[in-house]
Amino acid sequence: MEDFLEKMAELFEEDSVQLSDNIVDFDAWDSLTSLSVIAYSGEEFQKTITAAQIVEAKTIGGLYELLKNN
Repeated sequence: MEDFLEKMAELFEEDSVQLSDNIVDFDAWDSLTSLSVIAYSGEEFQKTITAAQIVEAKTIGGLYELLKNN
């Protein structure tokens, strides 16, 4: 979990992120960030997800659950 939060902070250009943080509220949230999250999910979780699924996850915690359980 710690590695996941650190990577999300890096991708969203933040010092740190919390599981309760809303994905679309980050200033860095855009199509490039979405593609970076998609690439990370494939590399680290061997999951193929879409930008729509990322938005539907709503929070960093929701994204983590999507990647762990999908």
